[in-house]
Amino acid sequence: MELRVLRYFLAVAREESITGAANVLHITQPTLSRQLRDLETELGQKLLIRGSHRVQLTSEGMRLRKRAAEIVAMADRTEEEFRAMQGQLAGDVYIGGGETIAMDLIASVCREIGETFPGVKWHLYSGNAEDVTERLDKGLLDFGLLIQPTDITRYDCLSLPARDRWGVILRKDHPLAAKAAVTAEDLAGEPLLFSRQALVSRAETNELIRWFGPFWEKLHIAATYNLLYNAAALARAGVGCAVSLEHLADTSAESPLCFRPLSPDLTSGLDVVWKKYQVFSPATELFLGRLRSHFEAAGKKA
Repeated sequence: MELRVLRYFLAVAREESITGAANVLHITQPTLSRQLRDLETELGQKLLIRGSHRVQLTSEGMRLRKRAAEIVAMADRTEEEFRAMQGQLAGDVYIGGGETIAMDLIASVCREIGETFPGVKWHLYSGNAEDVTERLDKGLLDFGLLIQPTDITRYDCLSLPARDRWGVILRKDHPLAAKAAVTAEDLAGEPLLFSRQALVSRAETNELIRWFGPFWEKLHIAATYNLLYNAAALARAGVGCAVSLEHLADTSAESPLCFRPLSPDLTSGLDVVWKKYQVFSPATELFLGRLRSHFEAAGKKA
């Protein structure tokens, strides 16, 4: 398969029209149609259902769309890295992570590098640990910011000098909002909104499961989520209390929501991870070096 043809295929999938894709690509429609037929012949699968008004992907076409997007993205990144070696330090750094206030630490490093090397560009991807590690393994991310509990044995890592505090986000008119902190017994009878990552983590390494102790089996999990933004909407509607890290939802004076920490206190560690034996571009190597310097300085202050 040629990269050029994969780009053609992705354009057709995006435009849902061979004519529209040909216009975007600045090639003739017969040429594009022939390239797509040759691709189907090469793979031995029908990729497109050609209708009178639009083109649809077959199940095989949808599979190729995902793989082609990954292949093209990897090729583009490789070209960018080699172009960056030819002049002033520049390039792209791809960072994925869950929702955490620790992203402020990452942002400060990005700002510092950008002031000296404006040619360095930052690409952020938000997702839970499963999403981020999948993209790391495929080479689509350089670094992942992971919140524990997460299995990081497959990666090199840099532990952050910060921890996130667990609690619940709930309506201010909820009875538990009158408490300064909530216990496992308080939550045992409440409908809860729970992070899917916390639920799938192994019990022996899951800090939340250990914290709830014998009450874990009695929990009423009304909904699950991967990122908190939409879960906060459920909490605002009174569907349940969202078990979450602090600072991730609007709990200001104007918000109907508030945050109450768990008691006894429970915090999670944070790690920046990357693939073992990874070959860094100049931009990613600079980022990691500055990151280490910042964290070492923060650790000494602490």
